[in-house]
Amino acid sequence: MNDVALLLLRIGLGSVFLVHGTHKKGLWKAQPSAQMPASLLNTLRFLSIAEPAGGLGVLFGFLTRFAALGLALVMLGAIRFLITKVHRKFTGGNVAGWEFEYMLLIVAIALALLGGGKYALDRVVFGI
Repeated sequence: MNDVALLLLRIGLGSVFLVHGTHKKGLWKAQPSAQMPASLLNTLRFLSIAEPAGGLGVLFGFLTRFAALGLALVMLGAIRFLITKVHRKFTGGNVAGWEFEYMLLIVAIALALLGGGKYALDRVVFGI
């Protein structure tokens, strides 16, 4: 059942990053503004590529550990941003906190440590 659990974790994490990353593709047409400085806009543009790529890697189990590690780094950056710039607490009461980002971080770390399991392309391609 461990391999089924890893598959379910991969499907969950991969689909979230695939959807959230592709929603950022509209930012390529956006112009910097007071609310969206050029540095933030460039970071979000990078994430519009990195998140779907990592999501697909995790979803299909291809280079799972590396993809999951990359997504964990993305979530560390997101949590840092939410704490330092947006000043969110873990749970925000009437406003969203950063508990969702934390959960994605934990799942990504688990997959980085455990790998994709039996039902991953890693096993077919690399024999691991």
